[in-house]
Amino acid sequence: MYLGTLHIRITMTDIEIHQKVEIALAEIRPFLLNDGGDVSLISIDKNIVKVKFLGSCTTCSINKMTLKNGIEETIKRHVPHITDVIALS
Repeated sequence: MYLGTLHIRITMTDIEIHQKVEIALAEIRPFLLNDGGDVSLISIDKNIVKVKFLGSCTTCSINKMTLKNGIEETIKRHVPHITDVIALS
């Protein structure tokens, strides 16, 4: 007798998502601090993470690349359902 495929969807709570995003930021933070910058989590809403650059990151000419190739990539590795990471000024 074939019973079909059982699909189980595991979702994270808002608290778990927040914790995992903070873990991701902690992972990337040493690289930012090394150049005199930092990043702060502002909010997470509908799978979009909003961050704010601090220190030298605010005026860095490659902060958009850092956002996409460093911060967003690291966050998505920890929380795959995040769709976008944007920096607020």
